[in-house]
Amino acid sequence: MTHTSLSPSDKALVPFVSVDHMMQLVHRIGIEQMLTGIAAYIEADFLRWDLFDKTPRVASHSAEGVIELMPTSDGEVYGFKYVNGHPKNTKEGLQTVTAFGLLADVATGYPVLLSEMTLLTALRTAATSALVAKHLAPKGADTMAMIGNGAQSEFQTLAMKAICGLKTVRLYDKDPAATAKCAANLAGQGLTVVSCTTPEEAIQGAQILTTCTADKQCATILSDNMVGSGVHINAIGGDCPGKTELAEAILHRSDIFVEYPPQTRIEGEIQQLADDHEVTEFWKVISGKVAGRTSETQITLFDSVGFAIEDFSALRYVRDQLETTGLFHALDLLADPDNPRDLFGMLLRSSANSNNH
Repeated sequence: MTHTSLSPSDKALVPFVSVDHMMQLVHRIGIEQMLTGIAAYIEADFLRWDLFDKTPRVASHSAEGVIELMPTSDGEVYGFKYVNGHPKNTKEGLQTVTAFGLLADVATGYPVLLSEMTLLTALRTAATSALVAKHLAPKGADTMAMIGNGAQSEFQTLAMKAICGLKTVRLYDKDPAATAKCAANLAGQGLTVVSCTTPEEAIQGAQILTTCTADKQCATILSDNMVGSGVHINAIGGDCPGKTELAEAILHRSDIFVEYPPQTRIEGEIQQLADDHEVTEFWKVISGKVAGRTSETQITLFDSVGFAIEDFSALRYVRDQLETTGLFHALDLLADPDNPRDLFGMLLRSSANSNNH
């Protein structure tokens, strides 16, 4: 097995990784090394695909956005993520996406990790994209068009650099300030960064096309005539019903790879297609069950919406770093009476103790 032990010395105290601790962890390990590490955990768990409970995420939609729960279990460890998606938040100075996650011991039901996942989701999404591109992008691909330069863009770019050998990123966003932000953040990261004024300019010479926009609508970020043969498309912005980024004609020219079809058909680019349109589950490529890229002219499309196993892998990676880094709080989350059948007695004794102070 690839887990560490799930038996904390004090079962009533749950390790909690705060935003500050997560940032310290990234700096301690190094962002490219952490992206590579998370990708390795995702790959290992995808190779154990059949062991996992799998279900489309449980979503509560509103006019303003969506709130979702993403659960899974490998039979020994249970995990879930809470995540929202509210595109309007940016105008109010808030994050579009926030998240936290939990791991628990299946044998006892006791939580063994609680963690922020706003940063961690950005890291795991980027790690997944680069892992897929490592298997599907054209051989020697070293230039990416990054269309949509919001909160995910730097993570995506650095993951492609660390895992796929990316050398050049060509940036475009309808908001020039977002492109300027991304370019500034990527300065000094060992990449050639080119800021572009149109998506057509951004895709020139790029073998990997990444789309990552936040608007909750059916949009055409890439039109059919913009996509030539032999490229890999990394479509990560479409992640809810009624939200897409690619012209439907592109899908018909592409070999499409997905995480979990029952979820992707609801939320991904393929919601534009018939339910019986053929797609390939990416874990089968990693396991060698099916081929990935088979020709130089093939268009491969990763229709990414994010899946619970990726969050499970990222949380597992973080938990495995805690013993050596100590970057967590011991959270008093669980009631722990001396007699498991006397919860009320514990409450009474706490009152007495309070009166003595």
